[in-house]
Amino acid sequence: MRGLTRVIAAIGFGLFACSQHVQAEPPIDRIKLPPGFRIEVLTDKVPGARGMALSPQGTLYVGSRGEGKVYAVPSPPAPNAKPRVVATGLTMPVGVAFRDGALFVSSTSSIVRLDDIEARLDTPPKPVTVNDTFPTETHHGWKFIAFGPDGYLYVPVGAPCNICARDENRYANIMKMKPDGSDLQVVAKGVRNTVGFAWHPASRELWFTDNGRDWLGDDQPDDELNRLTQAGQHFGFPYCHAGDIADPEFGKQRPCSAFVPPVAKLGAHVAALGMRFYTGNQFPAEYRQNNIFIAEHGSWNRSERSGYRIVRVVVNETGRVVRQEVFAEGWLHNSSPWGRPVDVQVAPDGSLLVSDDMADAIYRIRYAP
Repeated sequence: MRGLTRVIAAIGFGLFACSQHVQAEPPIDRIKLPPGFRIEVLTDKVPGARGMALSPQGTLYVGSRGEGKVYAVPSPPAPNAKPRVVATGLTMPVGVAFRDGALFVSSTSSIVRLDDIEARLDTPPKPVTVNDTFPTETHHGWKFIAFGPDGYLYVPVGAPCNICARDENRYANIMKMKPDGSDLQVVAKGVRNTVGFAWHPASRELWFTDNGRDWLGDDQPDDELNRLTQAGQHFGFPYCHAGDIADPEFGKQRPCSAFVPPVAKLGAHVAALGMRFYTGNQFPAEYRQNNIFIAEHGSWNRSERSGYRIVRVVVNETGRVVRQEVFAEGWLHNSSPWGRPVDVQVAPDGSLLVSDDMADAIYRIRYAP
């Protein structure tokens, strides 16, 4: 970890990063990990790196928020390889998902598709609109997307506000649709803003993070880790936060007992975003079953900053949380952040990939005692 060179090959996963940096190389020697784990920079040339998706061929696709671009980090490695730009001109294309040779990309009000993308990385196709019926508001308008085990594409729609009551079939929910954009339906309500979800490898239930509202103080409400056990469940927004905090404005309308409580409280203002169940074999045995990794993007308005780290949540066979702990931290240095984790992704070799939209980087964490 401390002997990081300026050129790093990702053995096994097959990504390559060459560094002729305009900016300083991310100071990853500050990252603290459990004994035996190491972190490497795969690339720091993905501006605003956000959601990640892997193709069966090993190409890592990365969405972004600021410049309207989508990137592809190719595999196998090649000398002086750089991430390719495969889409431009989109509005906050944060989310990416891969299925049947096509890359699906979220925009604020639409989902688009890049067909046969693996064979066209150097000459990307023009995006094809799949569905353009989503709200146009940019407040919480960026969308993490992923395909579920049922073959549907899951698309969240955040609340267009800090706190407000809007049509629950239109806002503050998680929706799903067929790959062709049809059969759009709501699967979860009362979700203020989720920017990360995944399915339990055994039960196939949907788990997701949710960001709590602002301006109730430094220490409340907590961000949430939630579990959907039945389509149509309501998770409280805007009436109840973190399972037991009635909203000052809307809480009298519906009690907290009317909603599904979170599986875990993650801390106030930590900005819990991307999450994945660990499904690899590279980490030690205690990490290989019912382990969830969550990227905390970090607070923006808390008097003392919180988040800026990767946390590990361990659940038992019934879905109850038995342990929470910090897995990786150090992006916050002397109360000032130099990086902000966004998404996590389990690579084919079992390592854990992490995107960082502040350092424009993709990291790889692996076990190498």
